[in-house]
This record gives sequence, structure tokens and C-alpha cells, in this order.
Amino acid sequence: MTVVPHTDIDGFRHGDRALVLQPIIKSEIKYRESAAMLEEAISLARAIDLAVVESGIITIASPIPATLLGKGQVANFGEIIREKNIALAVVDHALTPVQQRNLEKDWKCKVIDRTGLILEIFGARARTREGQLQVELASLNYQKSRLVRSWTHLERQRGGFGFLGGPGESQLEIDRRLIMQRISKLKDELKQVRRTRGLQREARQRAAHPTIALVGYTNAGKSSLFNRLTGADVVAKDMLFATLDPTMRGIKLPSGREAILSDTVGFISDLPTHLVESFRATLEEVELADVIVHVRDVCHPETRAQKEAVIGILAELGIGQEDERLIEVQNKIDLLPPDQRSNLLRYAERTTWESGHIPQVEGVRFEARGGTVGVSALTGEGVPELLKHLDEHLMAQRQSYDIDISIADGAALSWLYAHGKILDKRDTKTKSRIKIILDDADYGRFQSKFGKGK
Repeated sequence: MTVVPHTDIDGFRHGDRALVLQPIIKSEIKYRESAAMLEEAISLARAIDLAVVESGIITIASPIPATLLGKGQVANFGEIIREKNIALAVVDHALTPVQQRNLEKDWKCKVIDRTGLILEIFGARARTREGQLQVELASLNYQKSRLVRSWTHLERQRGGFGFLGGPGESQLEIDRRLIMQRISKLKDELKQVRRTRGLQREARQRAAHPTIALVGYTNAGKSSLFNRLTGADVVAKDMLFATLDPTMRGIKLPSGREAILSDTVGFISDLPTHLVESFRATLEEVELADVIVHVRDVCHPETRAQKEAVIGILAELGIGQEDERLIEVQNKIDLLPPDQRSNLLRYAERTTWESGHIPQVEGVRFEARGGTVGVSALTGEGVPELLKHLDEHLMAQRQSYDIDISIADGAALSWLYAHGKILDKRDTKTKSRIKIILDDADYGRFQSKFGKGK
């Protein structure tokens, strides 16, 4: 067990003092360094203004069903908690309801696990109605199996009318029933959110605006890149989950074509499945995007592990590594030494359209089917190349159509020249046969507007 003292606690209330523990269980396969895992857990705690006054890495040979930690470890940290007047203990691992309750009883302080900590952050950051609904749904799904730890009157029985709970119904059963009713209501409200998003998406498609979704590990620089590309002022801090609610803005690509850029919630390793499910309404923007931009922090010591975490969550959404919509953006290249930056940019240029070729650069893996681009969202380096690549990638998704229009229909002909690339045009006395490259959305819009095409 390693204990790391922290002293940066000035300006925090007594109730904000926290202990962060990083259990390392020998029977579990870990692809990350324990020190990096602890540092991420500390960053998560600080993201909701907790003052981490003590932290530790604990090796556990075999998890104890009652407390996860061994008896000696529980006693040792109990002493630290009392000496340091710690009000909250964060255990960066999944805790069962029984383990959580027993640790709280032994330590005489509040205890939360990794899921609980992430939910606390989400709850503090959600600003839109949609975000608040999704956080509440995730929280209730998490709490429903932990009701036992919240009540001191579980043995109390209560009778009454049917709608208050029949004779013999315990308080626990009432609480669980109320939670399930609230979950059902939230799901109905989120279905309405999906319908609204669907209508908005159809409107964007009718306007022939493709969607580009930014995804990536939390704090990889998505919001900074979003601001750089759109000129917006979305909150972009050196903080985990600085962005929770999705944001959309229009951008103009080098060809003059307009697109919608979407910034999404950051991903993180060991994100519970029910959290992904709760945020599915937001993540639908990723599932249905025309281009998915995976933003990576190329300078982070765990950039590979972060990439694997993002790939895992995308897979849960049905987006595999072979998906040709995926473009990989290596962000923060301004922090690389000059030689590494030059190597990265050369390899990115070489592999932009070389599917399946994986060059070797220290700390970097290139596997995106849609190509790789190196950028610095902070300085703007590589951003023009990224915009050009996005433009070309969207152009590559276009198809060829043969369209017959009347010679006299100048409006239809002008529309086609404005929205597509004319490959061939053959005129007869009454009509023109045009071979043109268009997006599916543009073709549908043309048919809807002019009722022509085949």
C-alpha cells in the first residue's frame, strides 16, 4: 500500500476533505499503470471541488466480500480518516451495496465508488433539461440496488390504502417502487427527447447539412478543438468532464460547404454500461453522424489505454474500428518534441487514405479507417489540414446519379450546379440528362423540391 499526502486544501470547507483510494486487485487484468489510475481518480475528485488530503494505492490479493479491502487496510485508513477529519472516501473501484455500507460504518464517513463519483460530476455539470434527465436516470438505476444503505427504518411496516402500499409493505419496498415509477417516467421523457432530436436531425438533412461528431476521452481537448473550428466559446478547461451537455455549431469547409459540428460528453475507462445506456439519447448524434472524429491527447502517458476505452464505448454503440466514418485526430502536438511532431505529421500524411497500414510512432497508434490528422487545438497547427480532410472525406461519401430535367427548368439546373459536381451533361430538344455527384441528403432534397430524378 502506498500513501500519497496532499496539502492543496486551502480555501475548502471541512466537509470537502477527501481520501482517494485506488485498489489494485491481482486477479483483475489491468492495462493501465496504477499511478496513472490513481491520478485520474484524484482528478475526478477535484473536478467537483473536493480537497484530496490523502490518497493511496492498495494491492488486494483477494477481494473481501464484506468490505473489498482487508481488515488491516480498513483499520489503517480508518485511523487516517479520523486523524485528517476526512468527510468523504472515494474508492476507485466498483463497490457492492454491502461493501459501501460496511465501509461507511467502519470509517464513520460517506463512501462512494467510481460510478458514484462520476455520477456526482455529471449531476454537478448537467445544465440542459436533457442532460439533467439523463443524469437522474443513471443515478436512479445506480441507487435502486443500494436502497438498503439509505434507510434506518427498514423493519418498519406500514399499512394503508392501496396506492400508499398495502399491509405488510416495508419502507424499502415502497422506496423501490417509487424509484421504478420515476425511472419509467424518465424513460418516457427521454423518448420524447429522442423524437425531438429526430425531427431536428431530419430538418438538418433536408437542409443538406452533414453532421460531424467529436468524440474522445475526457480532457482530450474536444471542446478546445470545437472552439477552434467554430469560433464558439464552449467551456474548455483542463478538467475531466468539463463538457457534459452536447453542443452544436455550424462550420464552413474549404469547398464552401456547410456542416454541423457536434461536441459530446467525454468518455472514460471503466464506464458502467448503464451510464452509456442513460446517455444514449445524446450519443445518438454520434451513431448517426456522417463523420466521427476521435480526438486523442497524443501527449498523455496513457494515450493508448484511453484510445482503447473510447473504442470500447463506440463498440457498445455499434461503431466498430472498421467504420469508414472514423477519423483520428492526434491533438496537442504542440507539446511534442520537434522530432516526434515531425514524425507524427509525416506518418499522418502518409496514412490518411492508406487503410490498414499501421506505422510505429512512440506512444501513438494509427488505425482509423478514415485517416489521421495531427493538430494543436491551442495553436491552430494542423487545423486547416483537418478541415480539408473533413471536406474530402464528406465528398468521398457522395454518389453518382443520372437526372433528367426539362431544358426549360432553369431553377432545377441551377440548383444542381450549386449543390453537386456535374460529370456529364447531354441535351436533347426537350430535356437534359445530367450525370452528377451528390450526397444522399442532397439527392433527396432535390427530389423533394423539384420532383425529378431517377
